[in-house]
Amino acid sequence: MSKKPAKTNAIREVEAAGVPFQFHSFQAEGVPSGVEVARILGEDEDRVFKTLVTQGKSGDHYVFMIPVASELDLKKAAQAVGEKSVSMLPSKELLPLTGYVHGGCSPVGMKHAFTTVIDETAVIFDAILYSAGRIGCQLETSPDALAALIGATYADLTV
Repeated sequence: MSKKPAKTNAIREVEAAGVPFQFHSFQAEGVPSGVEVARILGEDEDRVFKTLVTQGKSGDHYVFMIPVASELDLKKAAQAVGEKSVSMLPSKELLPLTGYVHGGCSPVGMKHAFTTVIDETAVIFDAILYSAGRIGCQLETSPDALAALIGATYADLTV
């Protein structure tokens, strides 16, 4: 399943920071759901994380990472970043804001650094998987190494 990674901004940043990682690639038609990605890779759904971009009432943008089979609790997410409320960013705004497409959005290597919060369940695992910045590409790193790299914090984020 793994082959030599095609360089994405996420891979370049992880390599430049010296973060140990594994690269996973897969073939899929269209944009697979996170649950489908976990199934294709033979991974536990709780260990594969999706990257969600939101906009707060203030107009600021935030990134949340949660297990692929989970649903983001918008109230918990808002509380985690000190906002009155947050809402999901429309898909059409994702590429211009982050540089990534829906289904290939990585928390690493976005056009701008956004406040990022990872669901607290990530620390249960030695390593988690998340998008490497392209559909069909996943990175696997320790959650703490990821958090240190992107300045993320942990919080309870799911319903």
